[in-house]
Amino acid sequence: MAEYTSDHVKNIVLLGHSGSGKTTMAEAMLFDAGITHRRGSVEEKNTVADYTELEQERGNSIFSKLLHAPWRGYKINILDTPGYDDFVGEVISALRVADTGIILLNASMGVEVGTEVIWEYTEQFKTPSLFVVNKLDHPKADFEKTLADAKANFGSHLVLVQYPINPGPGFSAIIDVLNLVMYEYHEGQAKPDKKPIPDSERERAEALHKELIEAIAGNDEGLMEKYFEQGSLSEDDMREGLRLSMIRHELFPIFCASALQLRGVARIMSYIDNVCPAATEMPPQQTVECETLACAASGPTCVFVYKTVSEPHVGELSFFKVYSGSLKPGVELVNENTGVSEKLTQLFAVEGNKRTPVEELVAGDIGATIKLKNTHANNTLHEKGRPLELKPIVFPEPLMNVSISNKKKGEEEKLASALHHLHEEDPTIRLEVSQELGQTLLHCMGDMHLAVVKWKLEHLYHLDVEYGKPRIAYRETIRKKADATYRHKKQSGGAGQFGEVSLRIEPWFEGMPDPQGLNVRGRDEYPLPWGGKLVYYNCIVGGVIDQRFLPSIMKGVMEKMQRGPLTGSFVRDVRVSVYDGKMHPVDSNDMAFKTAGMMAFREAFQQADPQLLEPIFQLEVLAPDELTGNIMGDLQGRRAIVEGFDAEGHFTVIKAQVPHAEMFGYASVLRSLSQGRARFRMKFDHYAPVQADIQKKLSESYHKETAEAE
Repeated sequence: MAEYTSDHVKNIVLLGHSGSGKTTMAEAMLFDAGITHRRGSVEEKNTVADYTELEQERGNSIFSKLLHAPWRGYKINILDTPGYDDFVGEVISALRVADTGIILLNASMGVEVGTEVIWEYTEQFKTPSLFVVNKLDHPKADFEKTLADAKANFGSHLVLVQYPINPGPGFSAIIDVLNLVMYEYHEGQAKPDKKPIPDSERERAEALHKELIEAIAGNDEGLMEKYFEQGSLSEDDMREGLRLSMIRHELFPIFCASALQLRGVARIMSYIDNVCPAATEMPPQQTVECETLACAASGPTCVFVYKTVSEPHVGELSFFKVYSGSLKPGVELVNENTGVSEKLTQLFAVEGNKRTPVEELVAGDIGATIKLKNTHANNTLHEKGRPLELKPIVFPEPLMNVSISNKKKGEEEKLASALHHLHEEDPTIRLEVSQELGQTLLHCMGDMHLAVVKWKLEHLYHLDVEYGKPRIAYRETIRKKADATYRHKKQSGGAGQFGEVSLRIEPWFEGMPDPQGLNVRGRDEYPLPWGGKLVYYNCIVGGVIDQRFLPSIMKGVMEKMQRGPLTGSFVRDVRVSVYDGKMHPVDSNDMAFKTAGMMAFREAFQQADPQLLEPIFQLEVLAPDELTGNIMGDLQGRRAIVEGFDAEGHFTVIKAQVPHAEMFGYASVLRSLSQGRARFRMKFDHYAPVQADIQKKLSESYHKETAEAE
């Protein structure tokens, strides 16, 4: 395999909503580059990128894939990514190591909601990007509408480099306004004919050419002066101006293509090698210590692992980008995150599931290695004595969760181990063993994500699992003051147990005055791990309870607060004042007063107008305007309080407060309501009182379950 210098390596990532043609574009690029001699198709399940059994079964990309194409002396590393929001972790990890984003727009659909998500991440990473209006051969292709949508959503910094003459089933010609030439394609002919622009299109092409020059010159003082002096710019000046503007995230060129018909693809690849930046031209990387690391083969060796995959018969496969220095097989590097030395015995260039051994990978290149035992995604490897740690990828929080359990008993450890491996491959999958809820919870991005996890557990780990509805993390509190006395007396031969406690409980709020009518001797405040506080007052007078027993009473209260009387939920925001009691000179001990304190608290709580609190989430739904009515109707049925609306591009953002208990299965409902065109995000906001009828129902259900368990 040919070796490439750092400035001859280009890293691109194919981005776009599902169905925009990313995998087909990757196939076209490989075919044009001569890597493949027969193009695969998604329908025939034989593409280079979507090679896994799961992807072929489902008919869409699920994992990001690394490919590469040699092109006119350059190595173009291609990262193909999935288009569904559920697999956004794969998109983010690929964006982290790419130097140019190729955002595909479906000419028959315009800007779709998935593209909005991707745009946010390219903005976050400041990834130089270009747009490709793809599927221009589709019967419903509408280039002008797609262009208008793109500019409405992504701003005036989008600049037209190409436009089609005849979009639709007969699509065969592209006007290139950068080179002022027409590319005409013919059936069965791989390369287009270069022709002069027809007279009918010359005026428009020249006007767009001038707009392009002005946009390029407007972002560079030197080019602006040259433009004023000469009245134009050379092709070299325009290419250099575009490169700098892309790096600075100031201009975003728009191209045309039908990847399926191989039309426009070679021109895009030529633009990648001529204009798109190499890693060496990108701003330096930031380390955790806020230092900078330039991408240079002469620098200290530094590698960032962006993805790991466990494959049968191969083991752990680690994908990485060389950010500085160079790598050769057998090199030993230190993992800055774990402190462990790792030997990279083999290095590979990757083409889907095909791995080609290479003798060197230089700064800017992307490759893979196997059998790194203590290295995971987001880890930095560096040469000994030159410690470096690059900033990690920050993955989004999961949007939904379910309970997960084995159908077959005794395989809990096997399930935990399998889910740990899946988290290593996809950090947006998270496992939580909740003692509070008594469930094992699986957190992920949506229904499709859940389906993929289940498929992997069944087919790769041979586990039979089932999903269930997660319990809700309710909280309990009180609304009024109450007093209670409890005597714990136990005599069963030998030493007995005796303790009597009188206490008062009250709703606690910040800044409330000390208890009225009680002699305050001491005060302690305990922030609770589950939120809220317990404020504990010692109001004992005359030594009726020895001071040494007061911590035991508090322990009894705290223990009962971990399983509230209403639904067994955590109790919060209560003030407890212990003001009286009795002791026995022989039978009183810590256990007796702990029990007395617990039972006195329980009795007082039940008399203090107990209130169940439910978690309320802040919800934002991003949807096309015409779908907001249906979405609003569904939210009203979920006890949501709509707070208002906002605009994001040509989408409407519905903002609402909604009980967490009403959000189970929302991802699939929203997808159904919007045909996949809407998305949502939510985060915990606060706890709020539950309606009386719901509280009664939940409490009765809890006590029935408890009685049956006993």
